[in-house]
Amino acid sequence: MIIDNVKVYTREQQFVKGGLILDGDKIREIYTEAQKPDFQGDAILDGDGAYAIPGLIDLHFHGCMGDDFCDGSKEALGRIAEYEASVGVTAIAPATMTLPADELIHVLKTANEYKKETCDPKKADLVGINMEGPFISPVKKGAQDARNILPCDTALFDRFFEASGGLVKFIGVAPEESENALDFIRQVKDRVSVSLAHTNADYDTAMSACRAGVDHAVHLYNAMPAFSHRAPGVVGAVFDSRQVMAEIICDGIHIHPATVRATFQMMGADRMILISDSMRATGMPDGQYTLGGLDVKVVGKLATLVSDGAIAGSVTNLMDCLRTVVNEMEIPLTTAIACATINPAKSLKIDDEYGSLEPGKKAHIVLLNPDLSLKTVIKDGLKL
Repeated sequence: MIIDNVKVYTREQQFVKGGLILDGDKIREIYTEAQKPDFQGDAILDGDGAYAIPGLIDLHFHGCMGDDFCDGSKEALGRIAEYEASVGVTAIAPATMTLPADELIHVLKTANEYKKETCDPKKADLVGINMEGPFISPVKKGAQDARNILPCDTALFDRFFEASGGLVKFIGVAPEESENALDFIRQVKDRVSVSLAHTNADYDTAMSACRAGVDHAVHLYNAMPAFSHRAPGVVGAVFDSRQVMAEIICDGIHIHPATVRATFQMMGADRMILISDSMRATGMPDGQYTLGGLDVKVVGKLATLVSDGAIAGSVTNLMDCLRTVVNEMEIPLTTAIACATINPAKSLKIDDEYGSLEPGKKAHIVLLNPDLSLKTVIKDGLKL
């Protein structure tokens, strides 16, 4: 397939008028308008001046369309992956909740089996799993079930990692909750990215964790201490630890636009990762749903726990978060795209195949109209 007459988002994070030549499920060549080759006899898709960007990568979300990753069902995971691909999110690393250990192992085994059995261009690629719990803080549990919180346990992590067949890419910790937290981080960091997640750590404790090997932060600002002038907390420690990549939920509910803009300036766009943190109500009407076994009420874009009113994930997919970042939060489109494509690909260590439009990489391409509405999704070289 040849995709012509588009503005191609390049690895330099700029748009260039031209097109792409695909070879099966890979990108063969990118050309500029001035280099346009002779296409006689070839299948050509006229992009009509659309933006051509890489398929998005969501490395932290829970579900959509009535299904949740933690349902532990291959059928549910397939439906989730199909919905995500349909909106332009072509690679996914869904997140677990804080469930009983045996339930988590079942979820991880199911994902491993699904990964081995599934090769469907209509479905987003399962490229990892983000374990948000169970090694978190009850003080900052958010929508997690406190009954299932555990201290850091290397032997248990080994079981998680084995059950997933190595699909676990992130493990969250609240370093203040376990005496062995720093040892745990050092023991697992060569196999998995360790995240600061649902933590009430102060600045010094968070910095110790970062020095021990933490390189990721789960939904910055949410489920962690406030960032203030005398107590910079986890946010300050993340800023001072240049190796740490930071997730941020930009659904227009979780974080004020001014804070988003300030954070991009403070951290640098190369460290920011857009996530949706979407739950099973995404793509569904208002009503009552569940998340991690807890009841959640959804009204518009707001999802809250029925029990205490805490924000319970989002009901916005990553493509809509991208639009919100650009249209409502004034982040440049070229920057926002990188934070939803190549940055998560680097954190997942899959940037050799995903995250940018380059020869040899997967032909996961999304065409967006000038108003950023979805025009076309191409997955593995096929138009969905």
